[in-house]
Amino acid sequence: MGMSVSISAANEQDAEQILKLQYLGYQSEAELYSDWSIDPLTQSLESLREEIAERHVLVARLGDEVVGTVRGWVDEQGVGHIGRLVVHPRIQRHGLGRRLLDAVERRLTAEHAVSAFALFTGHRSLANLRLYARQGYRQTAVREVSRRLSIVTLEKPVATSLAA
Repeated sequence: MGMSVSISAANEQDAEQILKLQYLGYQSEAELYSDWSIDPLTQSLESLREEIAERHVLVARLGDEVVGTVRGWVDEQGVGHIGRLVVHPRIQRHGLGRRLLDAVERRLTAEHAVSAFALFTGHRSLANLRLYARQGYRQTAVREVSRRLSIVTLEKPVATSLAA
C-alpha cells in the first residue's frame, strides 16, 4: 500500500469521521441493492457514540484520517459478532479489510471466551463474500429480505490451542 495505517480502538472523538466513512463506504452497497435506507446510511451520530461506548469499535488511521472501521461484540453464547466493516474506497483492495477483520477477531478473543465468529452481508456483495471466505468464514444461512436482497450469514469457528 505504500502507507502506514495503524489500527486502534475508536474513541468518541472518532464518531463523526466513522459516520462519514460509513456513509461513503456504504453508497456502493445501497446502489447494488437500490436501497438507500440501509442502517449504515441512516445511523445517527448519537447511536454510533453509544456503540463506541458499549462495543468494540476499531478504526484504521492514515495519519489523522479514519480510513477504515469495524465493530464487534460477543453474545451470551460466546459468538463474536462482527459488523460494519468498511474501508475508504480510495484504499480498498490493499488488505486493510483483512487487517481490520483480524484485529477485531483478536480483540474479541483476547477479552471474551469466544467459540465462533458470525457476520453477514448481502448476496450481491461478491467482494465481501470473497474476503470472508478467504478468512475462513463459511456460509451458514441465507434469508430473503426482499426481492432485491437476501442476507448471507457466515460463521467461522475459533481456532483452539492444543497447548493448554
